[in-house]
Amino acid sequence: MTDSEDKYWLALKSIDGVGNVGMKKLVDACGSARRVFSAPVGNLKTIGGIGSTIIARIKAFDDWDKVDGELEKVAKLQAYILNYQDPIYPAALLNIYDFPPFLYVKGRLDPDDVYIAVVGSRMASSYGRYTTERLCREMGMKGITIVSGMARGIDSAAHRGALTGKGRTVAVLGCGLDIVYPPENASLMEEIASHGAVITEFPLGTQPNGPNFPARNRIISGMSLGVVVVEATDKSGSLITARMALEQGREVFAVPGSIDASGSKGTNRLIKDGAKLVESVDDILEELLPQIAGRREQEPLKETGTKKTERASTKASAPDDGLMEENERILYRMISTDPVDADSLIASSGLGTGIVLTTLMNMELKGRIRQLPGKTFIRKE
Repeated sequence: MTDSEDKYWLALKSIDGVGNVGMKKLVDACGSARRVFSAPVGNLKTIGGIGSTIIARIKAFDDWDKVDGELEKVAKLQAYILNYQDPIYPAALLNIYDFPPFLYVKGRLDPDDVYIAVVGSRMASSYGRYTTERLCREMGMKGITIVSGMARGIDSAAHRGALTGKGRTVAVLGCGLDIVYPPENASLMEEIASHGAVITEFPLGTQPNGPNFPARNRIISGMSLGVVVVEATDKSGSLITARMALEQGREVFAVPGSIDASGSKGTNRLIKDGAKLVESVDDILEELLPQIAGRREQEPLKETGTKKTERASTKASAPDDGLMEENERILYRMISTDPVDADSLIASSGLGTGIVLTTLMNMELKGRIRQLPGKTFIRKE
């Protein structure tokens, strides 16, 4: 087995007593997981919260065959280890106290992704599944990546909705990456990995035991800008996710339901307690738009893009053109009553993908353009 950096992350995590917070302290102080094992004892003693017992265990570690075996199994799954020093690691997740130092990943995470979590009851009603799929389909069409837990009911509907909208989606598991839970979601799991990613902090072979799910839920909320709860009983695990989201400083949204339905008691209570009521996807995006725009720094306008934009400006100018932001003016001039797709706008404008998608979302919320099926756009006359 090659002497990859991944083996040192796995080895350090396997040492009893290190934990997520301790692991971050060690890696930050030494610069990498590999250097933790070669660091002098005296240096390790200067790291706050790292006692002599843990240092002795690090120096005595010799179970490299087990670590190599785990890496071989990960490779056979066509998966990989993603540590928090990698720029692909979800940036928002770094802001929670005990974020996982690394994730097992099958599929592809994208640093430009805007993550919104959608969770809810495993015993979902037809109304709950339909509403979830519709919301997630529309968010997927707008370039939002849906995060959920691949459980039965609302979670599965959230992933399917995003996929139907030709969007990306991420499933966070409460078990090892080699375990399909629930088993009937085997094909869904593969589809998610092909159009997003399946991730977990748990080692291969870890079964979906109860205590794993609250830990899983902190990742779902932690990597997302906000959490949407669709159907939840008074004792639903989705309420734990909502509470974690609030503790992490994330926005919480809830879809209202019938006052007579037990599956709506949890969501209705969230609304009473201050969660934003969701009647349409716009209720979510209007609240999160400032954060979405803030995540994506504007790139300089390329010269070629400027020239292309000038050629495209033969179309009628926008109403209140002087009040529009520069990127909105650029894109508005390229949109007419003939549908144009986002990829064409990205290629012709010279603006970055994230900037174009954010600006289009903003223009749509302002009522200046309208999105049609297939991610095409026209002016809203």
